Order: sequence, then structure tokens, then C-alpha cells
Amino acid sequence: MNTDPIADYLTRVRNAIKANHRVVEIPASNLKKEITKVLFDKGYIANYKFDEDTVQGTIKIALKYHPVSKVPAIRTLKRVSKPGLRKYAGVDTMPRVLNGLGIAILSTSKGVMTDKEARLQNVGGEVLCYVY
Repeated sequence: MNTDPIADYLTRVRNAIKANHRVVEIPASNLKKEITKVLFDKGYIANYKFDEDTVQGTIKIALKYHPVSKVPAIRTLKRVSKPGLRKYAGVDTMPRVLNGLGIAILSTSKGVMTDKEARLQNVGGEVLCYVY
């Protein structure tokens, strides 16, 4: 049993990138689906597919690499808020990842979104992870 499913999700993606895999399969949950949609919208992954074959379902993520140099689009995935120590940020204390070049994924009352979208909608929330 995984005590932190989001950390497991990030670790599976991180390991697949290090092994130069094209596709990674992850057990699904609603929060993981929302994180996947944010990563796709911001251009960090090539594509995704939700399979509802089993009871829990799976998420298949096609990872994105540079066509010539084969450098992955995701260089770093870092879990911020952990089950043992939750990290929350208000609108005024919203983190900037790599001075705006990366994104922070937040879980807010209006759904899962990036730090920039949260600033525009004037909401704070739990900082799930940093991606750059």
C-alpha cells in the first residue's frame, strides 16, 4: 500500500524519464487525473489516456522528449506538500518556480491548477509539486 499516492505518481514519471521510456502506466485517481491534465496543458507531456478497464483504472502517459537531442521536457518533479507536513500558500505567498519558468501545481477550492492560474483567480491552496 502506498501512503502517498501523489509521491508514487511523481516517482513513476521520474523513473520512466530516467529510463528513457516513451509511456508510463500509473494507477488512476481523480487527483492524479487532474495533475495529468495540467501537465498536458502546460506542454510537459505529449499525451495521456485514461483507461477504465479495471476497478481503479489506469493513466497512460506519453512522455515528451526533444526530437533531436532527446532531452526530456520534464527536468525535475519535486513533491512539496507531504502527508506528514502539508504546505499551503495564499495568493500573496504563492511560490514562483525558477522565477516563473517552471510551474507549481496547487490543489485549490476551484480545482487543481498552476500557480499562475491561482494568482489570476485570486485563490490559494495546497502546493502539491514543482515541475520544471
